[in-house]
Amino acid sequence: MDAAHLIGGLATLASTTSFLPQAWKVIRTRDTQAISTRMYSVTVVGFALWLTYGWLLRQWPLILTNSICLALSAFILVMKLLPRHRKEAVAAALDPTG
Repeated sequence: MDAAHLIGGLATLASTTSFLPQAWKVIRTRDTQAISTRMYSVTVVGFALWLTYGWLLRQWPLILTNSICLALSAFILVMKLLPRHRKEAVAAALDPTG
């Protein structure tokens, strides 16, 4: 493995795992009050654009990484926008012990 692939792999790992703690916290606590709707909206658009860019270039590392990041950030944004009772239902389905 060359340095470029190693750096790319580490970047993928860092990018995709950075959203996991926030997504899990939203599921566990059902609390999205402190989350910025504007910031997550811009983030979702950014990942959608990166995904499109990767798709146009047929670059699978970009496609895979940005697909995962888009899914996680979109989940957080949707949970932020859902009414409380729907947020509770989604969180309960994903974590019945919560």
